[in-house]
Amino acid sequence: MARLAQTAGLTDIQQEILSTVRDFVDKEIIPVATELEHRDEYPQQIVDGLKELGLFGLMIPEEYGGLGESLLTYALCVEEIARGWMSVSGIINTHFIVAYMLKQHGTQEQKDHFLPRMAAGDIRGAFSMSEPALGSDVSAITSKAVRDGEEYVLNGQKMWLTNGGTSSLVAVLVRSDEGHPEGTAPHKSMTTFLVEKEPGFGEVRPGLTIPGKIDKMGYKGVDTTELIMDGLRIPADRVLGGVTGRGFYQMMDGVEVGRVNVAARGCGVAQRAFELGVQYAQQRHTFGKPIAQHQAIQFKLAEMATKVEAAHAMMVNAARKKDSGERNDLEAGMAKYLASEYCKEVVEDAFRIHGGYGFSKEYEIERLYREAPMLLIGEGTAEIQKMIIGRRLLEEYRFQG
Repeated sequence: MARLAQTAGLTDIQQEILSTVRDFVDKEIIPVATELEHRDEYPQQIVDGLKELGLFGLMIPEEYGGLGESLLTYALCVEEIARGWMSVSGIINTHFIVAYMLKQHGTQEQKDHFLPRMAAGDIRGAFSMSEPALGSDVSAITSKAVRDGEEYVLNGQKMWLTNGGTSSLVAVLVRSDEGHPEGTAPHKSMTTFLVEKEPGFGEVRPGLTIPGKIDKMGYKGVDTTELIMDGLRIPADRVLGGVTGRGFYQMMDGVEVGRVNVAARGCGVAQRAFELGVQYAQQRHTFGKPIAQHQAIQFKLAEMATKVEAAHAMMVNAARKKDSGERNDLEAGMAKYLASEYCKEVVEDAFRIHGGYGFSKEYEIERLYREAPMLLIGEGTAEIQKMIIGRRLLEEYRFQG
């Protein structure tokens, strides 16, 4: 067994893509990740390299200049990238979700306009659901769009935009009561708008402000921001799909594949933590022998490896289910929940193996220890995943009394 988390049944093309990405991670990301992370510096050179590899268009159809690959291929690439530095996988993920939403729900004009430039990496995507007082209750969105002739006027404050500053296209979910009478269910009166903007901070277009980066415990390098709309005017043809009231369903479809991505990130970070733990355990000596020869450490390594394998298998299953055209919210929820929880546990065990040195910023495990908690929250908390899983199980196992 050469390494953990192998995937059976891959085509030659998939194996070639993964090999190329793995080499890039080993040579271009891992050697610089910790230094860039400590400086909270955007990894522009790494992003340029990913652009050259074509990863921004990995799942965009070939007719739009992309590679037309599957969700499985994409998830396995994300796993490799997160193994190098999770922040880089976040830069790719938000872009991917917007491209996926356009591919699945956009009008033909919207696809023709955006997807070729997104495939080339010339347009970078971000998406925005959350608000400062929102949490997991998406139905409580207060940001609003009001029709004014051939335009909509958007007002409100959004929160937690990954790529908020560096992106040039943001898919924004707001309330739009037009055509939806009072008493309409909240999720049926939401619309996704495609908002084009200049990269950067401050007022990036009239009526739209990106205040600056949010200072975070981990997940550094990638910019996480707020978004403030104050009289922002958007043409009616920039409603995703051309029809209002469908935004909630469009966003949930994007988040569903995003959960597979977060599961893949958890797998990648856990793999790296295991690699660091098993390597250090063979180098560090106590009581006259490497600590890897102590039974307590061997037990810990065994548990870590088993968790890495289990999370990877569930992530692959969820991706393949979506690729088959079947509903995969149950599988995606399970994969995201398990992978993020196991990631936290594997990272903590690797941290413990490092002893006092794990607390030092000179060691890579210190960075992973601060990054893992974000996966417990992103694309829905563990509690939200368990709600989704529980409801789906009751649908499948409905008691016939």
